[in-house]
Amino acid sequence: MSSSCFATARPSRCALACALSICLFPVLACANGVDGTAKNLDRVVVIGTPTQALTFETDPKLPRQPVPASDGADYLKTIPGFSAVRNGGSNGDPVLRGMFGSRLNLLSNDGGMPGACPARMDNPLSYVAPETYDSLTVIKGPQTVLWGPGASAGTVRFQRETPRFDEPGLRAQASVLGGSFGRNDQLFDITAGAPTGYARVSANRSQAGDYADGNGARVPSAWKKWNTDAALGWTPDADTLLEVSAGIGNGQARYAARGMDGAQFRRDSLGLRFEKAFGGMLRKLTASAYRNDADHVMDNYTLRDPNPMSTMPMPMAANVERVTSGGRIAADWEWHSFALTAGVDAQRSQHRSRSAMGRGMYAAKPWAQDALMRYLGVFAEGNWTLAAGQHVIAGARMDRADVVDQRSTAGMMGMPNSTFGQARRDTLPSGFVRYQRDIAGSGLGWYAGVGHVQRMPDYWELFSPNNGPLGAPNAFAGVQPEKTTQLDVGAQWHGKRSNAWVSAYAGRIQDYILFRYMSGGMMGMTSIASNIDARIHGFEAGGELRPGKDWTLAGNVAWAWGANMGAQTPLPQMTPLEGRFSAAWDNGQWSAAVLLRAVAAQSRVSLNQGNVTGRDLGPSAGFATLALNAGYRLNARMQLTTGIDNLFNRTYSEHLNLAGSADFGYPALPVRIHEPGRNLWLKLNLAL
Repeated sequence: MSSSCFATARPSRCALACALSICLFPVLACANGVDGTAKNLDRVVVIGTPTQALTFETDPKLPRQPVPASDGADYLKTIPGFSAVRNGGSNGDPVLRGMFGSRLNLLSNDGGMPGACPARMDNPLSYVAPETYDSLTVIKGPQTVLWGPGASAGTVRFQRETPRFDEPGLRAQASVLGGSFGRNDQLFDITAGAPTGYARVSANRSQAGDYADGNGARVPSAWKKWNTDAALGWTPDADTLLEVSAGIGNGQARYAARGMDGAQFRRDSLGLRFEKAFGGMLRKLTASAYRNDADHVMDNYTLRDPNPMSTMPMPMAANVERVTSGGRIAADWEWHSFALTAGVDAQRSQHRSRSAMGRGMYAAKPWAQDALMRYLGVFAEGNWTLAAGQHVIAGARMDRADVVDQRSTAGMMGMPNSTFGQARRDTLPSGFVRYQRDIAGSGLGWYAGVGHVQRMPDYWELFSPNNGPLGAPNAFAGVQPEKTTQLDVGAQWHGKRSNAWVSAYAGRIQDYILFRYMSGGMMGMTSIASNIDARIHGFEAGGELRPGKDWTLAGNVAWAWGANMGAQTPLPQMTPLEGRFSAAWDNGQWSAAVLLRAVAAQSRVSLNQGNVTGRDLGPSAGFATLALNAGYRLNARMQLTTGIDNLFNRTYSEHLNLAGSADFGYPALPVRIHEPGRNLWLKLNLAL
């Protein structure tokens, strides 16, 4: 292979131990004897639980199993209902309750950074390093209007918190990780501040080689990534914040399931944030602005050798870039028993591309702009307290979407584009209402809510398909906005030594955007995007039992179902029934846990249908894996954790999967990529 840093061999245990000892010795020397309260040192996260109705919150810096995540999609899989369309080692595409793409509103620091690849090789969470953020919040279903348009499946927010200092000081966090298949991560996060302001720098680097499946077969899946972010904040008083931030990052990733690899994932980010708290009815004013640039290169020669028997026999590359800028202004109001958040948000996203045959020749080509997308929205969301423990939460938003087709030509043959210069403009309403009830003294609470979202087709649905609906010249002209109406219900119970929760949903999607794939001969697969009517429903449930002071038993289960109402067939790419069960012991210094993950077979499929990322490859087999982890708190600020994933070295594959590429020896018929075999890892966390 062309890149020696993408090694395929496992490191020896001795070499791994020595490397970690060298890395950890100076850290241990600095940390020993330091007094204070531990921060972000907790047991390994293996099962997520909701913090309130439909909402999950966690600290992404906490150690987790399976092996700590390399991207945002990987981390989300600890939350029931989430899965990912698999590419190989990294950059999976997140799926919630069988829904994907822009049905999930994915935000980092409340800014959007949609990727640039027409096939979502660099989906938005490819640019998110979870451990560099302080909090992760997930709101399932169309049950908020505060964070942008189109979030019919849910909203995901990776956020960095505002550090406050009562006196001059320094806070720092760091971690190092080593593991099988060449896994090698480092992270540090340092903040210096005083009552009037702060400066923060966070950075991470993550690398892994190709992994081996349970049979010992190599799966092309190596990656390396790095990110650096900095922020300067002014806090003249306890009620005011003005922050400016900037970030850069880059990486590479080899994909077993694609004809090209990701040779560049360049990220440049700028942000500005203002917050002011007040004491009257106007409680708080927030304003933010951002500019995010994703500059992505995909080729078939940097991380592999061109396959002369494939549809791309010669070296070739494509460079795509998407610059997204936007902002948000919101005010929080409160009148006695009623609280309201209202505001406006906007986004502008410009996409351009260039490509060429030959190694590096694309860089000499001019850029061609192909798509311009603009959104403007107004929103209001209120919480009315009817009585103690009784709330009505409701929200509404209106979005104006404007998309311009800037492609002068279309298709591989470069034929004139019949919709060149045309614009699509739609006004899209959304809203929800939810009732929540907590029964005093019982620990029991429940909720029921209904939401409606109208979603503009995204870049991948308007510009990526080869063809549009029957009678339309292309997808841009023919694909209509989706309209989702969904009921969400659930309950939670909290006792002294146990808790439990359940949530269920049922929805109807008018004009659901469906992709169909068929053979294009020598040109590979060709795609058709069209609208259908669909029904969806499913549930998630979980619980936790603490039989003793140091013991916790926990589990959850998730299931999603969907159907094409017109064809009376299954909706493609639906996640199978999945359960996670764990037993954990923690005495304050030592901890240990075992995790069983069981996934049922999926026979409800719709062959060669799906979305721009993936398609149903056929029925999939069920599987179960077992994982172990253990931890030791060396002192109040240091924690060492270790784990073994796939303990019994099972050979298995996920249902949501891309077919392996012929470039790496996979047969012509679709074959799912196998997951990693037995995987050992060791991690040290330090908090000052």
